[in-house]
Amino acid sequence: MSEAATAREIRVTRVFDAPRDEVWRAWTEPAELARWWGAPGWTTPEHGISVDLRVGGTMRLTSTSDEHGGEMTTTGVFTEIVEPERLAFEEASEDAWHEGTRSVVTFNDLGDGRTEMVLRSTVHMSDEVAVRAEAGLRGAIERLAEVLA
Repeated sequence: MSEAATAREIRVTRVFDAPRDEVWRAWTEPAELARWWGAPGWTTPEHGISVDLRVGGTMRLTSTSDEHGGEMTTTGVFTEIVEPERLAFEEASEDAWHEGTRSVVTFNDLGDGRTEMVLRSTVHMSDEVAVRAEAGLRGAIERLAEVLA
């Protein structure tokens, strides 16, 4: 990183035309994650995903650049699981391309077959990297919306 890392929050809110259970599965099942995880221009095959859905369990997602074939791996440890309402996980700095992240995703049932998802990630990275990270997260969530439509 070319500049000092500081803590900042990235928040993405999105309403999906899908029931909460379906949105939950999209976040917790490898076959579903493979359909949408990663920034635009990146693919995350199911064989590159593992999810041990329990507090203290890990998730590992390896994405591949469609352009140059490079890989980027995200590894996190679940710190809270309230099915199908809330997921919290931490990505340790020693495993990350930044200095650590804590993310909380809430799934609010709007009662009409729609679900509001709120993703809040506290990241420790430079402004330059944070801008790219937020764009990647927003792109992935846009892909999730397409999958759930």
